[in-house]
Amino acid sequence: MHKLLSVGVGLALFSIGLTPAPAASRFVQDPYPSTYAPIASAPVLIHNATVLTGTGTRLDNADVLLQDGRIRAVGSALQAPAHAVRIDAAGKWVTPGIIDVHSHLGVYPSPGVSAHSDGNEMTAPVTANVWAEHSVWPQDPGFAAALAGGVTAMQVLPGSANLVGGRGVTLKNVPATTYQAMKFPGAPWGLKMACGENPKRVYGGGKGVAPGTRMGNVAGYRAAFIDASEYIAKNAPKKQQKKRWFSGSDKGDSAGDTGGKRDLKLDTLAGAIQGDIRVHIHCYRADEMATMLDLSKEFGFKIAAFHHAVEAYKLSDRLAAEGVCGALWADWWGFKMEAFDGIQDNIALVDRPANSCAIVHSDSPEGIQRLNQEAAKVIANARRAGIEIAPERAMMWLSYNAARSLGVEKQTGSLEAGKMGDVVVWNGSPFSSYAQAEQVFIDGHQVYDRRDARRQPLSDFMLGQEVGP
Repeated sequence: MHKLLSVGVGLALFSIGLTPAPAASRFVQDPYPSTYAPIASAPVLIHNATVLTGTGTRLDNADVLLQDGRIRAVGSALQAPAHAVRIDAAGKWVTPGIIDVHSHLGVYPSPGVSAHSDGNEMTAPVTANVWAEHSVWPQDPGFAAALAGGVTAMQVLPGSANLVGGRGVTLKNVPATTYQAMKFPGAPWGLKMACGENPKRVYGGGKGVAPGTRMGNVAGYRAAFIDASEYIAKNAPKKQQKKRWFSGSDKGDSAGDTGGKRDLKLDTLAGAIQGDIRVHIHCYRADEMATMLDLSKEFGFKIAAFHHAVEAYKLSDRLAAEGVCGALWADWWGFKMEAFDGIQDNIALVDRPANSCAIVHSDSPEGIQRLNQEAAKVIANARRAGIEIAPERAMMWLSYNAARSLGVEKQTGSLEAGKMGDVVVWNGSPFSSYAQAEQVFIDGHQVYDRRDARRQPLSDFMLGQEVGP
């Protein structure tokens, strides 16, 4: 197992050719910056493969050239440096690395014991002050299991107990000692919010803590964003201030800010309003998604994606028109009332409008290992409904659209020249029940090889553990 170099964020950005993100508001300054640095490797030429670029394109008998950690070229009969590693991929398929936008690896790691339960800060309905990255345990064996399924990056989120659960973090799926060494350089944070039954169940039911109803949920969101709006108006530099939505007295139910003193909860909510933190909402029912879209307009923030969203098919046109992704399961439904009206064609229907953004996600340490097969279920279910979906289209659900929702689509998510060399070589079509990821590259370095135990990362936690045959 290779150890990652621990370097400052500026050096990490320089070493892989990234352009630092534009200056954000001071509400999202990062005191825990990424120290991720790719491992140096020789050029790699993968040739004679069926290539799904992640942009909706399929290339037969094509090549992919990786060099200096990046995709140098994709096409036919590519020339490579003499010292390049050459991989004959005849009969194999090559895709971008899979990106899971909804994972709890590291914050609910294996083994699943109470000592590892670090995903829900159930101390108040709004805990925007907490960051999932501060719970991530890099030794979680689930990271390596996900890598064997072709997952090269993921967003790790807090749980869904709260109206606002806190910040999520995007990670590169590499072995590391600290979470900073996994942290995707320049990726914006996500903000986890939750609709419906979960916050009702945790805080309602006579517990004496709001909310206990769906109308209480919405009142809680509004109060939190009112506080954040006032916080921005009082504290942001003038050039970054937005017009105050509220011009009345600072006194009253929404006067929860600290009068100019820094507040970690309001930092995060203000960052979301300013557009520097991307909002991801756990929400099942179409009517609640519509309410949350209206809430976003009231306070001026943008929703990146609705997660789970078993009724997203009911408002697929609106989601596409407003540029909101649907991060969805293939067929997980009916386990509670708000998940009752799910259909197996959900992703296929969300994917149909122009400018749509359908994503297959896991929310599961097991499901993340087979996201390609979850996408295959969608293809099969759509076919039974008379909808044909080509593999090159379905690949977008696992790569480019996922990257788009996380705000990293300019760096990864597709096989295009200049992007990170995050690549998977499959033994055949990734949408076959027999599909296996044979080789996985992250930033051009081979981090996994199914045929070579030396390139199968093992968590420090697993060293010395009994492993079955």
